[in-house]
Amino acid sequence: METQEFIGVLDREGGLLADAAEAAGPDAAVPTCPDWQVRDLVRHTGTVHRWVTSMVAGGHTEPRSPDPLPDLDGDPLTAWFREGHRKLVEVLDAAPADLRCWSFMPAPSPLAFWARRQAHETAVHRVDAESALGGAPVTPGVLAPLAPDFAADGIAELLTGFHAGDRSRVRSDPPRTLRVRTVDTGQVWTVRISTDPPVTDASATGPADCELSGTADQLYLALWNRLPLSGVSLRGDASSAALWRELSAV
Repeated sequence: METQEFIGVLDREGGLLADAAEAAGPDAAVPTCPDWQVRDLVRHTGTVHRWVTSMVAGGHTEPRSPDPLPDLDGDPLTAWFREGHRKLVEVLDAAPADLRCWSFMPAPSPLAFWARRQAHETAVHRVDAESALGGAPVTPGVLAPLAPDFAADGIAELLTGFHAGDRSRVRSDPPRTLRVRTVDTGQVWTVRISTDPPVTDASATGPADCELSGTADQLYLALWNRLPLSGVSLRGDASSAALWRELSAV
């Protein structure tokens, strides 16, 4: 996907998140984030949006601490979220292709990184907000489906970005191999888990202890722990999938 496509997804997902938060109300529990109410979700995501806006607009080449969470609630909180989300979209849209600022995973450019990262950050939290509407974990496609190519990109970001570094807690002794296969986009990732950070390649090379398969949006939400593993097809050693579930939170 191109940078402008990610900005378009960010624009859409932020609006859907705000709409769902308003409909659910600030006191509603967020089943996909068991310790949160909707107000916590909106404060968190809105603070991240403003933090990234500051990083990009200021061209900061070193990481900066985000502002404190706002002391707002109800309609003023949602309005604050919408304002910050709109500013983030505008700043990314206007940023030059040769933008220089800090980022934390490999990408073609800082602009490409932040557009992609904020599109996925916001999409996952939009799913959280929508889960608060029904009081149960969401099912992909019930409210606003994730496009297959975007969901597949989010799987790649999670497996080859977040869980490629030392901060990943996904470790195992003895080693295990987890395979992830999308049935709609035809993509495959093989994740080799050991006492070192996981190593992922986009292939079906070699045997796997466990394979998870499903549509890209099902796997996206399952791997981000927003959909139960029962929502995808599992073949092989279920304990390998359970290990991912237990240790992969970002």
